[in-house]
Amino acid sequence: MSTARSSGMGWIDILRCGLVQTALGAIVVLTTSTYNRVMVVELALPAMVPGALVALHYAIQLSRPRWGYGSDMGARRTNWIIGGVAVLGIGAVLAAIATGWMQTAATAGMVLAVFSFVLIGAGVGAAGTSLLALLATQVDPARRAAAATITWLMMILGIAVTATIAGKMLDPFSPERLIAVAASIAGIALLVTLLATWRLERSNSFPADQSEPSQKPPFRQVFAEVWAEPEARRFSIFVFVSMLAYNTQDLILEPFAGLVFGMTPGESTQLTGVQHGGVFLGMILVALAGSSPLRRWIGSLKGWTVWGCIGSGVMMASLSLAGIVGPEFPLQITVFLLGLANGAFAVAAIGSMMKLAGYGRPGREGIRMGVWGAAQALAFGIGGFMGTILVDITQAVFRDPALAYGSVFAFEGVLFLISAILAARIDSPDRPAQRFMAAPAE
Repeated sequence: MSTARSSGMGWIDILRCGLVQTALGAIVVLTTSTYNRVMVVELALPAMVPGALVALHYAIQLSRPRWGYGSDMGARRTNWIIGGVAVLGIGAVLAAIATGWMQTAATAGMVLAVFSFVLIGAGVGAAGTSLLALLATQVDPARRAAAATITWLMMILGIAVTATIAGKMLDPFSPERLIAVAASIAGIALLVTLLATWRLERSNSFPADQSEPSQKPPFRQVFAEVWAEPEARRFSIFVFVSMLAYNTQDLILEPFAGLVFGMTPGESTQLTGVQHGGVFLGMILVALAGSSPLRRWIGSLKGWTVWGCIGSGVMMASLSLAGIVGPEFPLQITVFLLGLANGAFAVAAIGSMMKLAGYGRPGREGIRMGVWGAAQALAFGIGGFMGTILVDITQAVFRDPALAYGSVFAFEGVLFLISAILAARIDSPDRPAQRFMAAPAE
């Protein structure tokens, strides 16, 4: 078992970590939503331009293991968190400048946009990975499910609040206004991060063997050690498959509602809101169950993960029949239950991730979080694009939107059931740490 001592991070400290997630969400929503809309609508660029830039920022996050290694080997994780948010903010402001520049100098603007999204991916990877590693090492096991829920809900809050405020501040639109809004949000986010992390990290966060620089092993060696741990490797595969299933429906649910059920844009947007409401409730249920004195009878994080994946698979299978059943199908109820299962498995998986990060050889929490974060980024980068491609292919084959979307939803259901099997095969973090190791450390 890891020899790093837990500081027993309290609820106020967990909320402070959540504020960092709020800051991350506030900046990221500019890059994935606001700039996307401006490029497509105001600049009349092909949708593939912002799509490729967002995919690039996910590709850069494959470097998360390297950022996690840096936070493991460094003196403090909060330095990596602050630095990551600063780089993310700089990237967001440069991306706003690049977006405006595309109106007059398309090539130069595109070059700057590519550089900006590289910074955005690096900033998210460094800050997000280090924050999760900090939570994994300093939050008591009984509080980890609640901590995972709190930090993720606060990130969603940051996304929602920023999208609303930025939307109002951008009217009437101008490139100068876009840059001013981006700079303001990035500055506020960095200030919030600085205040939230002030004296947050305890001096006993790191194992004693990390004190001497000469003792620091090279990245490749540490990465190989972590990948050799059977549970770390199994959990990486689970994260990739489950997040692939989770994200594949992201860009096709609303078009499905419009094409198959004749919903207006407003109605399909409300349907997405119903799904997110289910996600929110699912996360809350797991948090309450994980922090309850009855948690031994209510269910473990592993159990919530497995059953959440099964529930998601069943709901996706139901959606695959929606177009065949027709208008009588309970679409809103099904989408709500899908969100409920999604939220339960997602936050339970994050809680399990925080537990598993501390098992195995000490001083490797950051790089384990990095490996799992890279698996998630890869799945997110592939998922949305894959869903749209599969719909195009199946529509060309079946010539029927109901069958086309239904077959893709059925495929997602299979992925969720595979995820449940993978989750069930992962050893519980409550078992002795030696079970997690590939071999005894020399």
